[in-house]
Amino acid sequence: MTRYFFVILIMGLVGVAIIVKAAIIMFAERQYWQDVAERFVKENVIVKPNRGNIISSDGSLMASSLPEYRIYMDFKAGGEEKDALLMKHLDEICEGLNKIFPGKSAREFKNHLLTGRKKGSRNYLIYPERISYIQYKEAKNLPVFSMNKYRGGFHEQVYNQRKKPFGSLANRTLGDVYADTAKGARSGIELAFDSILKGKDGITRRQKVKNKWLNIVEIPPTDGYDVVTTIDVGMQDICEKALVDMLREINATEGVVVLMETETGDVKGIVNMTRVGVGQYREIRNGALSNMMEPGSTFKTASMMVALEDGYITTEDGVDTGNGIKMMHNRPMRDHNWRRGGYQYLTVPQILMVSSNIGISTLIEKHYGKDPGKFVEGLYRMSMNVPLELQIPGAGKPNIRHPKDGRWSRTALPWMSIGYETQIPPIYTATFYNAIANNGKMVKPRFVKGISRNGTMVEEYPVEVINPSICSEKTLTTIKEILEKVVSDGLAKPAGSKQFKVAGKTGTAQVSQGAAGYTSGVTNYLVSFCGYFPADKPKYTCLVAIQKAGGLASGGLMAGGVFGKIAERVYAKDLVLNIKNAIDSATVVIPDVKAGEMLAARKVLDGLDVNTDVSFRARGSKQIWGSAEPNEKEVVLNENKTLSEGVVPSVVGMGARDAVYLLESKGMKVHIAGVGKVRRQSIAHGAKIQKGQTITLQLN
Repeated sequence: MTRYFFVILIMGLVGVAIIVKAAIIMFAERQYWQDVAERFVKENVIVKPNRGNIISSDGSLMASSLPEYRIYMDFKAGGEEKDALLMKHLDEICEGLNKIFPGKSAREFKNHLLTGRKKGSRNYLIYPERISYIQYKEAKNLPVFSMNKYRGGFHEQVYNQRKKPFGSLANRTLGDVYADTAKGARSGIELAFDSILKGKDGITRRQKVKNKWLNIVEIPPTDGYDVVTTIDVGMQDICEKALVDMLREINATEGVVVLMETETGDVKGIVNMTRVGVGQYREIRNGALSNMMEPGSTFKTASMMVALEDGYITTEDGVDTGNGIKMMHNRPMRDHNWRRGGYQYLTVPQILMVSSNIGISTLIEKHYGKDPGKFVEGLYRMSMNVPLELQIPGAGKPNIRHPKDGRWSRTALPWMSIGYETQIPPIYTATFYNAIANNGKMVKPRFVKGISRNGTMVEEYPVEVINPSICSEKTLTTIKEILEKVVSDGLAKPAGSKQFKVAGKTGTAQVSQGAAGYTSGVTNYLVSFCGYFPADKPKYTCLVAIQKAGGLASGGLMAGGVFGKIAERVYAKDLVLNIKNAIDSATVVIPDVKAGEMLAARKVLDGLDVNTDVSFRARGSKQIWGSAEPNEKEVVLNENKTLSEGVVPSVVGMGARDAVYLLESKGMKVHIAGVGKVRRQSIAHGAKIQKGQTITLQLN
């Protein structure tokens, strides 16, 4: 019994001790153990998703989230064994870093790494800037750096950086995100579709096991959807190039282009350029949507349509414009040629063809002078005042005031009829002309077609009709005929083409300087052209608007000239011709063949049924490098027998692919400038090859 008593007593004391210790842990030491747990377990760690891509209508990537890296070194990882390896390969590592990051010399990298080693840093920044994925992979291949981070110490921090592969192309329309991506988007499509692009955060629990952090995913992140835009990269590039060339030529301050698909309203190209230096232009703001300016003579089309629709005028009517100056309510109305004696008598079509201010204002004043509200209501009837409610933010709203709103003077009506006394953003003018081209149906401009996931469309945005018919068929037919004559026989000839018909209207307006009016200091102009092509079967509508200070100003020559280049290049881009019609069946077509890998060239030529004369024998799968000489009946393929190991080969005459392949196979790095065949190489044929050496190829 005594023995059992002591056993029970000891067990009881142990139980009491356990309870006491548990109580101490739960209450007295609670905070300490919570701190220990937090060092080994982290709950509810937010995992950010990948932001979705913005894709063009032709499938090109226009904005994407790509990784960038900061690289670090843990000098205590791997112990003495790693440290010995690091010192053994230090010169090699530093030379490799210098080749990847030429901004710092190998000596600077060496001193920098030795400083970190002396400090014994566990998170020592190797290079001060963020680097690309390619640079990271190159650094990761260096000695020691290629080891596991717990043995070698090389580790990285990944950042998600928003990139635009096409640079400034449609930059303001695509928009931007904040540098801190957690703050979301700032403007454009990025902002309008931020909730779709950004995805949903995930949650993970991080637990430390054997001195290593393990991520245990509780809720996986959901990556953002892709946004498919209506923009065509090729057309966007055409629009930007044509506009910038003209802006530089006339030293303009700003210019915009809007290119729309007539039937759908899809915006295929939108350019917004502002001068930032001599001959330098950049997309700073989306002026095509936000510029609230008096449209000038492009508005005359709407004025004439109102009078035609109300039955007040026909194409047989006309106006005596005299010597180009007419007093209207004690204020002179001038035509652009008033210094040359004016146009005298003009018919209704001729009034638009030569863009006569006196002709339009006289017609509108005559028929609406006693009831200007009826004229404005005619504009409203064509939906010119309807807010478009576009898919992207920042668009202005048309300001077409009504007499009943107050602030109406006797001169308001005649000057409104020629494009003053009102403000309309360029996108609205393009939408109006697009309705004319689209048989009277006004559709809302569309910037985004839909939302996709992994290449599959999950939601599509339909074409939205604003007004099924802005006018009668009779008025539409009349105005279309007049707009064609404006280009073929009027002031807009530079906008025309010999390949197809173009219809549209020029505009040249003085820009108000606010309280200073129109004539204070240097006169600023807005020159524009808005039209569509091909006129007999419209496919695209395009608006060009350019602001310039002083000098000569011509909507037809300047804006019309840009339109003409865009129209012909876009038309050619869409043109599909049967190649058989270009071949004379009686002629043997011998192609020009670049130098390069001859077996590949022979295979292609055989596939095209082109005769070849081969001066070499195939040696299994071994590549044969050489050159080709076409003659009247065949292509002669010659092997280059001068290629030697360890020396730089001649790649002159080769295409970029073959030249890069051959040189890189010999351990060289290749930099290419230009397109076409190789014309020059920076390191001469026969020079000794140094591994990792960079050679520049000039193509033409």
